[in-house]
Amino acid sequence: MSDQGVVLRVAGHGDLDVAGVLFRGYLDFYEVKVEDPDAPRAYLAERIRGGESLVLLADVPGAGTVGFAQVYRTFSSLALRPMWILSDLYVDPSGRRTGAGRALLREVLRRAREAGVSGVQLETAYDNHVAQALYEAEGFEREEFHVYFHGLDVPGVG
Repeated sequence: MSDQGVVLRVAGHGDLDVAGVLFRGYLDFYEVKVEDPDAPRAYLAERIRGGESLVLLADVPGAGTVGFAQVYRTFSSLALRPMWILSDLYVDPSGRRTGAGRALLREVLRRAREAGVSGVQLETAYDNHVAQALYEAEGFEREEFHVYFHGLDVPGVG
């Protein structure tokens, strides 16, 4: 699929190097410290190999592969139907303002509709106003629920 010259594709095994670099950029953006430099690539490889997530890549002519999105398929007890979680959406600074982020988001929504899921859920940092504006412009609404998280001490990820 293409949106504003952006070409999207599903990531496969041959895309792991470029996807790993983008995933590392995403982790750096959120200031996640990763001890093993190969961990982001290995994580994506495991998700893709096991069919545990959908990873989309965005190519921009003249700039290369500049963005990725990762979706996890899960279920909504309240809707009694499957739903998707858009866990990760990232565009490298070299690809920003090219429409790559919007194209990735729209492709996730298109595929979700096609799959018949109840909806797509995401979360972002409170101060990530650029992402929030994109999500709201594409029809996402802020929910009235509080999100809680209880971290567990896991070696290698900080």
